[in-house]
Amino acid sequence: MQDVLFAPGPRDDLADHLALFAPLIGSWSLEVDDIGPDGTVHTRDGEWHFGWALDGRAVVDVWISPSRSTRAAEGVDGEWGMTVRFYDPDLGAFRSTWHGPGRGWVIPFVGRPTADGLRLDGELDRGSGPVPVRWTFSELGAESFRWQAEEGEPGGAGMRVRQRFRARRQR
Repeated sequence: MQDVLFAPGPRDDLADHLALFAPLIGSWSLEVDDIGPDGTVHTRDGEWHFGWALDGRAVVDVWISPSRSTRAAEGVDGEWGMTVRFYDPDLGAFRSTWHGPGRGWVIPFVGRPTADGLRLDGELDRGSGPVPVRWTFSELGAESFRWQAEEGEPGGAGMRVRQRFRARRQR
């Protein structure tokens, strides 16, 4: 499977577009803040792994929280999911789809570069109708980055931060 899924890098004809993701390629340790509707914060660890894929046309990642080592040591469960991202020249943006089997979530996004990272906009439908979601990568650097998930409030009353990550590159 890994011989057909993974690629050594982006395709030459897509390298300029996919360069946005180059700083993410590799493995990251996470500090994950889950933020409840009442503002309470629950912090745990996690890990995130990014790689070139699909003949160099895409970037895939696997996100795990809590981390595998915490799961083994504490006997806890959590989320383990995957995203596939690729550039769509007709759209002039990235298509990205999150697959989170622990919660049964499949969320399609459209992503565009920002001044210091990437913003993905999509909708999540939990059965009661679609809710806007926004995921933002920021402060992208060689050794760290930040990520934030926002979710629409009931009745269209704006967005609230649901989750934040602080990522540090694993060696």
